[in-house]
Amino acid sequence: MPTPRETILAALHARLSALPATALRGDVLPERVPAEGLLILRDGEPGDPEVTLSPLAYHYQHRAEIEAVVQGTERDTAFDALTASIGTALAADRTLGGLCDWVEAEAPRPVDLPVEGAAGLKAATIAVVLHYSTDDPLS
Repeated sequence: MPTPRETILAALHARLSALPATALRGDVLPERVPAEGLLILRDGEPGDPEVTLSPLAYHYQHRAEIEAVVQGTERDTAFDALTASIGTALAADRTLGGLCDWVEAEAPRPVDLPVEGAAGLKAATIAVVLHYSTDDPLS
């Protein structure tokens, strides 16, 4: 049985997979970026939890990361549309079907990456904070 952490990350990946861009989880950047864009979900860092003792609960603000990548001549417009679609997808259900207390994305940190002999890439890392509680730090 998957842990709550894995269940939440899988639900976030499923939410991203519903977008037009290709959504991967934990993969390396492929040689070719699909025309509609690419999203790579990184599991991130759960951080140090706050702990309550009665009943025992660990409250996490887990920081997962989404790498968003577009390529082409209209990459600024495509990048804007892609990041906006991520925001819309997360805002549609801030609890991922009741798995989290709250999900919130931070502003993207964009960077332009030149590619020799091809149109450059526009990429960003978008931190997504997953607020959830569990009764065991290993689950």
